[in-house]
Amino acid sequence: MTMSIQQRNEATVHPSARLSGTLPPSGDKSLSNRIGLLASIGKGISRVEGFLASADCIAVLKAMEALGARTHFDRDGELFIHGTGGKMMPPVGPLDLGNSGTGLRLLTGLLAGSPVTATLTGDASLCRRPMGRIMEPLERMGARIAAQGKGRCAPLQVTGTPLKGITYELPVASAQVKSCCMLAALYAKGTTTIVEPTPTRDHTEHVFQRLGLPFSLEENRITVDGLGPDGPSVPSCNWRIPGDISSAAFWLVAAAAHRRGAVTLERVGLNPRRTAVIEVLKRMGARIKVTTRKQDEKDVEPHGDIRITSSKLKGTVIGGDEIPNLIDELPILAVAGACAEGETVIKDAQELRVKESDRIQSMCHNLLKLGVQVEEMDDGMRIHGPASARPGGVVDSFGDHRVAMAMAVYGLLSEAQVTIKRVDCVETSYPAFWEDLVKLGGQVE
Repeated sequence: MTMSIQQRNEATVHPSARLSGTLPPSGDKSLSNRIGLLASIGKGISRVEGFLASADCIAVLKAMEALGARTHFDRDGELFIHGTGGKMMPPVGPLDLGNSGTGLRLLTGLLAGSPVTATLTGDASLCRRPMGRIMEPLERMGARIAAQGKGRCAPLQVTGTPLKGITYELPVASAQVKSCCMLAALYAKGTTTIVEPTPTRDHTEHVFQRLGLPFSLEENRITVDGLGPDGPSVPSCNWRIPGDISSAAFWLVAAAAHRRGAVTLERVGLNPRRTAVIEVLKRMGARIKVTTRKQDEKDVEPHGDIRITSSKLKGTVIGGDEIPNLIDELPILAVAGACAEGETVIKDAQELRVKESDRIQSMCHNLLKLGVQVEEMDDGMRIHGPASARPGGVVDSFGDHRVAMAMAVYGLLSEAQVTIKRVDCVETSYPAFWEDLVKLGGQVE
């Protein structure tokens, strides 16, 4: 099945009579990338359970191998990372991050103050995404970064140089920019303070805390005590990464909006700054039960099981301070809005315009093709649901993994099959997506 999809690079999803079952979603992508980066410059061998072996995360590991780390997976899928001991070696050739915007931005921060020169690049989609938002604070710290693409886009040539601590107020709430600055600050002389306009995802803070790296939190201010050009001494650790709630969100919406839906998702990450999607779905009337599990020393963040069953969804307004903590879930929440009674408004989400695709335009285009009443706005969309009929049809992922998966879920809920073009992008974040869709009762060609 998977090979057929990859060969044709399209998938046809049929309406499902029932959607039920139990899944452990794929490992958290954000944690996988951050642990992969820091364990790769650590001392000794780190063991990682639940690492997401997606195209994006593997690209980050390969980049770290080019800088001197060694990695391998055992038969059970556990990842072993042999760190560089803090001494990265100059890479031979550019570091190709594929489609990983997180990987490119975070690695730029990690390399900015280290004694290494490297060129960071990626696929055509990544090289269209703006990098000025990380270059500005890094250059204020003294970094030497040359953007070789138009409009301050990748490829980025990073020439490691001594950095100084700064105070930087993020103009836009962004966990990636914050994390980039935190990593660079480890190699700076003096103290760096990052001020967030709105709290964003705090995976980097959790990983820093677990590793004993020098930082502190006070309300919306993150302060990192720089260690100078030698950088941090990162210990080896044993890690367990929970399931990614961004991946779980597809099944949460599918089960809630389905007439016969009942799905349990096991060991999903329940970081409070990632669970906004659950709160939005509850606000829409979704029947959700969350059961937390006990943590042990391997767990970097809280996790638990989520049970969701068929619900009568109603429209809501999604915007304001909740947007930064569910930015990745907005495409599938647009599908929830298309299935809900009344109007759903997504606003204050201009950030969607500079993702793997312009997700506002991509989702509006596809939903309109499938008969949904939706109006595109500068900062989001206005969706009038539910559609009186869900006729199916042919849509395009626009090379965007979250758009592809959102439209596949819509196919499960439609009255006729939905064909999604260019679905190979799903490999970047959720390689098991199609298999999991079938496990829950869906049909895909």
